[in-house]
Amino acid sequence: MAPVGGTAVQDHVALAEIELCGELIIAASAAEDRLSLESIDEVLRVEREPGD
Repeated sequence: MAPVGGTAVQDHVALAEIELCGELIIAASAAEDRLSLESIDEVLRVEREPGD
């Protein structure tokens, strides 16, 4: 049984990764075909440097 008063520890990095994975799953399920690298970068909010 869990202790009363809450001892939950939040790992903010893990929570952010889970959120991004969820967003990728949603985007992939809504797409008619495979996601392009550009689409994946957009979902993950990755900014490419000029020349990439």
